[in-house]
Amino acid sequence: MNTYEEYTKDVQKFGRITMILGMFAVLLPPLFMAFYFKILPPAAAIIAGTISQISVSGAFYISEPISYYPILGSTGLYVSTLSGNSVNMKIPAAATSIEASGYKAGTEEGQLMGTMGVAVSVYVAVFFVILATALGQGVISNIPDSIKNVLTLIIPALYGGIFAQFSVKSFKTGIFALVVSFIMTNLMAFLNLKNLSFVITLTTVFSSIAFAKTQLETIKKNS
Repeated sequence: MNTYEEYTKDVQKFGRITMILGMFAVLLPPLFMAFYFKILPPAAAIIAGTISQISVSGAFYISEPISYYPILGSTGLYVSTLSGNSVNMKIPAAATSIEASGYKAGTEEGQLMGTMGVAVSVYVAVFFVILATALGQGVISNIPDSIKNVLTLIIPALYGGIFAQFSVKSFKTGIFALVVSFIMTNLMAFLNLKNLSFVITLTTVFSSIAFAKTQLETIKKNS
């Protein structure tokens, strides 16, 4: 067993422990409210809320670990899942770290660089969360409405930036993903199935992975 395999083994061990502890930490406040203060929503409301949440973000439980793993690696995936803000902070930080280091995503070196980027972003996030908590409300209340409207476009802009960064490396795969997502979005709208938006995500992610795999196989055959 080489050094990287030993490192990965320790990551899996402590990663699972921290995820379990994190799960209990997240559940602790509602459990405390339910059993100490006796504030408990009816079962129907809990079930309805659960179904609503899963219908919106359930697809990401499957697609994100698979699509993010080559960039983040095991450690980065554990850290980003536990700390949150994967899309708007952790993925850009990891992708930028890998790009700056000169290594490729999916390699052992690339995953280590991505992990370092994620780790640094956690400390940066904590600093700015504390700063925003102390000063944020006063700043936001004085921002013009025109700028406030622009803030709603931050997440789409980050998605677009990350997509462009990786599409440059595989232009055909990027075009394929755009076409599939466009077709699926319009198809679901035509069938009046907008509540099943997770189908768009799953179809686009896994079909793009399959297409990229065929592209790599074609390149290997021709090389």
